[in-house]
Amino acid sequence: MAKIINSIEFDDTVKEGVVVVDFFATWCGPCKMLAPVFEELNEELEDVNFVKVDIDQSMDLAQKFRIVSVPTMKIFKDGQEVDTLMGFMPKEAIKSKVEAYL
Repeated sequence: MAKIINSIEFDDTVKEGVVVVDFFATWCGPCKMLAPVFEELNEELEDVNFVKVDIDQSMDLAQKFRIVSVPTMKIFKDGQEVDTLMGFMPKEAIKSKVEAYL
């Protein structure tokens, strides 16, 4: 299961390898649709770390990364933000984007 991280854990979590961060909110419909897709990708792509950030619990991270709508996924490689995916997307579309950074 993808771990929900907070501001304290964030930098350590994204500093190495490819990490996909799902910025979500518990009240968001499309976020709920994305959740099982995100979990499937977490199982399938063993070389990628999938984590979640609840924007209501970690408003500082939401502001830092200018999250204006949820769900927004950000892909990090070795601590650097390399891509942003906004809104619900089909699993294959997300997978091909993420695999490009492996």
